[in-house]
Amino acid sequence: MITVAVLAYDDAPTFELSIPQAVFGAAELADRCEVVLVSGEPGELRTEHGWRLPARSLPELTPADLLVVAGWRDPAEDVPASMVEAVRAAAHAGATVVALCTGAFVVAAAGLLDGEPATTHWRHAPAFARRFPHVHLDPAVLYVDRDAIATSAGTAAGIDLCLHLVRARFGATVANAIARHLVVPAHREGGQAQYLPQAVQSVEGDDPIRASMEWMTGRLDQQITIADQAARCHLSARQYVRRFADVAGTSPYQWLLHQRIARACELLENTDDSIDQIATACGFTDPTGLRAQFRRRVGATPTAYRATFRTRGNNLPANAVSS
Repeated sequence: MITVAVLAYDDAPTFELSIPQAVFGAAELADRCEVVLVSGEPGELRTEHGWRLPARSLPELTPADLLVVAGWRDPAEDVPASMVEAVRAAAHAGATVVALCTGAFVVAAAGLLDGEPATTHWRHAPAFARRFPHVHLDPAVLYVDRDAIATSAGTAAGIDLCLHLVRARFGATVANAIARHLVVPAHREGGQAQYLPQAVQSVEGDDPIRASMEWMTGRLDQQITIADQAARCHLSARQYVRRFADVAGTSPYQWLLHQRIARACELLENTDDSIDQIATACGFTDPTGLRAQFRRRVGATPTAYRATFRTRGNNLPANAVSS
C-alpha cells in the first residue's frame, strides 16, 4: 500500500485535483494506493469552482510515497513559503514529487527542478523559463519523469503522467485497465506541440523582410531559396538572414519550415487530401520529408494527427459518435 498525497490549496484547479483520485484511486488499485488530500496553506480551502476541500494538515504530508502538486492557482503569484518548505520536506523525506500542469511552478520554487528537465503548460512556458532559468524546460513534451520528480504539461497531460506512473509501478495491465475505465488512451502519442495554435502567421508592414514573409506564406507549395528572397529585398544573402532573424526571431529556413508544417496541420484537419498531396501543397519534395519534419516538430505522425483532429461536417471529431 502506498500513500498518494495530493497538495490542496485555496482556489485550486478542480480538474487537476481530481486526476490523482481518478487514476490512483481507481478500483484496480484499491488495495495498493491510498489517496489523501493534504493542505498546502492554512484556513478553509476551496477549489476554483467553490467546492470545499476537506484536507489534512501539513504535518500529514511528509510520510507520502507520492506527493502530487495539482497545478498552481496563478503562475504570476509567488508560492507561499510554508508550501515551498512542505514540498521540499516531502522530497527530502523520500517522496516522489509529481507536478501537474502549473504545479511545476511550486516544485521549481522549492528548488527541486534546478538543473533538471521539466515541462509545464505551453501557455505558461515563457513565464516559467524567465522565473526559473536553471530548469531545463521542454514545453514540447506531455510529461517528464526523472524518477524522484515528474512534471506534466497542461490539464489532460496530467492523466498521461499519472497513467505512466501507474504503468511504471504496477505494470501495463493495471494502467491499461484504468485507461479503459477513463476512456482515454493508455499511452498518448506525441507532445504538446500538436495542441498549440497552428495558424500560419500573419505578417504586416512595409518592411522588405515582412513583405518577403508575406510573399512566402502565399507560395508554400513552391521551392523557395534564401538567395531569391534576398534578391527580392535587394540584400545580400547574409544581410537577409541577419535582418530576418531580427524580425522573426529565427532563421528563414526555420520560419518557413514552421509555416509549411502549420499549413500541413490545417490541411490534415480540414481536407481529405492524401499525405502525398499535402506534402506537395506544403512544398515538401516527397511525403517522407513531410513525415520526418512533422514528427520532429509536432511529436506525432501526420496520420496520427489527422486521427486526433480531423473534423467532419457536424463539427464532431472523426472518432466521436453523435446521438
